[in-house]
Amino acid sequence: MGEWSEYIEDFPEENPANLVNGHYNPTEAARLRAVDEKNRQVAQQSQALQRKMFEMAAEAKSASTKTTKIKPDGKP
Repeated sequence: MGEWSEYIEDFPEENPANLVNGHYNPTEAARLRAVDEKNRQVAQQSQALQRKMFEMAAEAKSASTKTTKIKPDGKP
């Protein structure tokens, strides 16, 4: 008996990765995998941007506490 991958090559309709809603549809399955991959990329980029925004906000807050406050009479 051959390897599982050889069997899938001979009978692609048996590959669970090609099933969409229980039906053999390799084109739609490939499209769905591409959409899932793009969603993962967007989520990773979004997390990276959010981390950067939090870092920028922390830096701004830190910088604002280091500046001299001006008193109501106009003198530092």
